[in-house]
Amino acid sequence: MKRSLLVILFSIILVSCGASKSTKKYSYKKPATSKSVSLKKLSSTYSGNVSGTRASIINDAENYLGTPYKYAGNTKSGFDCSGLVCKVFDENKIQMPRRSQDQGKSGASINISQAKPGDLLFFATAGGSSVTHVGIVHDILNSGEVTFIHASTSKGVIISSLNEAYWNKAFLFARSVL
Repeated sequence: MKRSLLVILFSIILVSCGASKSTKKYSYKKPATSKSVSLKKLSSTYSGNVSGTRASIINDAENYLGTPYKYAGNTKSGFDCSGLVCKVFDENKIQMPRRSQDQGKSGASINISQAKPGDLLFFATAGGSSVTHVGIVHDILNSGEVTFIHASTSKGVIISSLNEAYWNKAFLFARSVL
């Protein structure tokens, strides 16, 4: 009984912040009833210029690339997804809730086409519609591809793309706290 509970608990922890594969472009078409985002046709309002707090947030997040994943971690020795967001925003004098689900209620809701570096992306990595993962928008490429920095359970702090099928399918919404 105890072993079964431990296996279930460990499984939930592993799924809570998702995993990522190396960044690739996918031709992922949005099904009519899906919440997936077709980024190939995304017309972004992002000008390509980042300065001030947004630039500082991206720079600080990039400093943690390669840091290992650690459940409930929020230090250079290891991060989970929401711990990374808390640490980076705290370094920029912006207080964020500790849980990704609560972070999903902070700031203002934005359309993905309005996203800029430093904004937050929220995901349901376990299926359904509950927030289980968060990432920081890193860049919006000329093609409209949105990249984000996050803490992956398998690779630690990395940059992934919303064009990856896994993240595209799990994407819920974007918010700006800046």
